Amino acid sequence: MADVLNHLANKLPRRKFDAAIIGAGGSGMRCSLQLAEAGLSVAVLSKVFPTRSHTVAAQGGIGASLGNMSEDNWYWHMFDTIKGSDYLGDQDAIEFMCREAPNVVYELEHFGMPFDRNPDGTIYQRPFGGHTANFGEKPVQRACAAADRTGHALLHTLYQRNVRARTQFFVEWMALDIIRDAQGDCCGVVALEMETGEVMVIEAKVTVFATGGAGRIFSASTNAFINTGDGLGMAARAGIPLEDMEFWQFHPTGVAGAGVLITEGVRGEGGILLNKHGERFMERYAPTLKDLAPRDFVSRSMDQEIKEGRGCGPEGDYVLLKLDHLGAETILKRLPSIREIAIKFANVDPIRDPIPVVPTIHYQMGGIPTNYHGQVVAPKGGDPNAVVAGLYAIGECACVSVHGANRLGTNSLLDLIVFGRAAGNHIVAGNRDTAAHKPLPGDAGDATLARLARLDGSTSGESVQDVANDIRRVMQKHCGVFRTAELLGDGVTRIMEIDARVGDIHIADKSKVFNTARVEALELENLIETAKATIVSASARQESRGAHAHRDYPERDDTNWIKHSLWYSQDNRLDYKPVTMKPLTVETFAPKARTF
Repeated sequence: MADVLNHLANKLPRRKFDAAIIGAGGSGMRCSLQLAEAGLSVAVLSKVFPTRSHTVAAQGGIGASLGNMSEDNWYWHMFDTIKGSDYLGDQDAIEFMCREAPNVVYELEHFGMPFDRNPDGTIYQRPFGGHTANFGEKPVQRACAAADRTGHALLHTLYQRNVRARTQFFVEWMALDIIRDAQGDCCGVVALEMETGEVMVIEAKVTVFATGGAGRIFSASTNAFINTGDGLGMAARAGIPLEDMEFWQFHPTGVAGAGVLITEGVRGEGGILLNKHGERFMERYAPTLKDLAPRDFVSRSMDQEIKEGRGCGPEGDYVLLKLDHLGAETILKRLPSIREIAIKFANVDPIRDPIPVVPTIHYQMGGIPTNYHGQVVAPKGGDPNAVVAGLYAIGECACVSVHGANRLGTNSLLDLIVFGRAAGNHIVAGNRDTAAHKPLPGDAGDATLARLARLDGSTSGESVQDVANDIRRVMQKHCGVFRTAELLGDGVTRIMEIDARVGDIHIADKSKVFNTARVEALELENLIETAKATIVSASARQESRGAHAHRDYPERDDTNWIKHSLWYSQDNRLDYKPVTMKPLTVETFAPKARTF
């Protein structure tokens, strides 16, 4: 069998590029633009048309201390990000991101991104949760917005610039596995053309993962169906650890019963949360920032209101987001998409009635470990900062870590642009365009072909969707807003049982052409890796920090737990590494209690 696989792998068609970028969202296309404009040959692989990538769903804005509405500076932004991260973010990377923020926003403006404008022509900025002036003194308007369609505007801007730069897009292609040589260096990926079922080797001097998040491991999610953790699964199978996977952000305002996102920009424009008594309850939990406290804080407050019987509706299982007091003109100008979403998914017109909302899984803070150049970092030979040569990760699939235990709103789009650009600059500076391609190992593609042969040869077993839905049910129940040792321990057992079932799935349609069941089976293998990493890491963390709220350990433990978790798939084990507390040029922000 091994000889047959080797023969097949060596016969796989190959394409060579200077750089292969996996994912065509905000980070992938910002990186590809940097490389293509530098003259490198660039292939961008995407499961969907680039402007349909999940970045399109980002609504509220890009955080940057432009100071267009009132005094602001990057140092305040840095403080808010570190405090928001519950002091688990790496302070060197956070300083880098916040310093670069104004530059990358002005660059987007010059690319033609249609930001909203103030009367004087400057970029309009709205308030967002956790963003303050003078180190927490008062809210500040820092989110650079294009109405409530900022991600949509960003993707179209970047796609048009990439077309101009002659970036080559492989649309409806799915990367399946990393190719690593004997030294552990990355030589490219094995990929599948979804239309034809053809498998191909994409050789590249540099491979960049920009595959986005994995929110589809939960039942109630704001994430698109394409967000199946493909980069995470590929990295885990290739022996690369996944960092801080216990930290998943619940966005406070998903439409109840639908999970569709209602941007924090609604509260930035003045929307307020109410319980069944019509009380603005966030004033009790966060007297200073109120409805604009960070997301983990607001989500827990909402969950507590519901659990204590002050929820709305027949089942008392949601709260209300009121914005009718803003007036029809403001809603139609600043929040037009939100009105459409509310009408379509909640059957209410927010010009007249409040929107029913509930905390919904939204964003993964963890991912593939990287430094702030985007290089993938995997401990090797006693060096905790050893890089995997030829491999980068950017965007939501990466853990830099600028978000730590909780991400501030607007820092997601900022993360994409800053580190997409930084990775591009680092690749160009490394003269990758003049280096030769590394020789492919003799077994390149063997593991992938074996996986495909197993799937295509299956004659019995469970359906893909039955197993995937069980993953989502377990994760939703056992790894939610509030966690306990019993819930997490039971969840680990159940997920490991499902892991065994993943190897025994059945695909009814054996056609390789447009066989969505085959693609979903490959995605399932990435979902289970992400689910295992998440629940095993969460079960081990005996404290409450940011999005990880543990009822048995309700306090933050800075003595034992200011450290990043690293989960390894091969033996399902955890390791840890220290948080980088030293910034690049300024003094360390020491951990303090989070009050708002």
